[in-house]
Amino acid sequence: MAWKKLPTVTLGRTGIEVTRLGYGTATEGKVSPDRWERVLNAVLDHGINFIDTSNDYGVGWNCPAEEMIGKYIACRRDEFYLATKCGCIPGGHVWTRQNLFRGLHESLDRLQMDYVDVMQLHNPTVEQCQEGELVRALNDMRDQGKVRWIGVSTSLPHLSTFLEWGAFDVFQLSYSSFDRNHEDWITQAARSGAGLIIRGGTTSGELSDGREDTDMRQRYEQAGLEGLRPASENRTTFILRGMLNHPDIHTVIVGTTNLDHMGQNVASVLRGPLATDTYDQINHRLGK
Repeated sequence: MAWKKLPTVTLGRTGIEVTRLGYGTATEGKVSPDRWERVLNAVLDHGINFIDTSNDYGVGWNCPAEEMIGKYIACRRDEFYLATKCGCIPGGHVWTRQNLFRGLHESLDRLQMDYVDVMQLHNPTVEQCQEGELVRALNDMRDQGKVRWIGVSTSLPHLSTFLEWGAFDVFQLSYSSFDRNHEDWITQAARSGAGLIIRGGTTSGELSDGREDTDMRQRYEQAGLEGLRPASENRTTFILRGMLNHPDIHTVIVGTTNLDHMGQNVASVLRGPLATDTYDQINHRLGK
């Protein structure tokens, strides 16, 4: 188990205590079952207690992430909270009640679980939600005891309407020092009592390993952020710690199948947010 307990925070009105570092199972490329076994157990061994997945993750590689979770860590179910997503089909989405329930039952079967902690709609528009009566379907899942809380993975412009509805317990949004579109909305959502799950902040890996968002790397270099980075940090963990400076973020999901990277992420979160003056300098140099 983790040598030091990761910091936790209450995920809004759900009341559950989640680690500020979560684990996301959306991966690029095929991951073997053996590696999934090592990675998922390492997640729990490090003390990470929040895992985010989806009905369509890994399906194209014939290795569904939900199935890997069920196969390798369902036996450790009391150590983590599980969030998944519905509305998905291979290669797209179908926004009907029938497909949402199909996905739910398929997910429960793969996960080897009787319920999921959080069920999220996977990026529908406001119109799709209304036409398919998707919130009603989620509430029916909850009434049946198969879902504890409901949420939506979304973005602007739909976020503002979804927040007005007051129907969702949890919002999953993108955010980082380089992507501030949702910065004030995160605060609004938190003040409404919703839980905030943050994705996408560190893209797909270390900013110098050739797999990253090129625009992000260029902005990092042009802003001179390297001069602010402590010698003990790599670029990815530096950005990750900066995300934790936002006072209303609850958990940041980071996906990696590299055990060394996972250990670095855990160590960085244990160090806590960046120093306030460093964070302020980042904001200044990026033009906030």
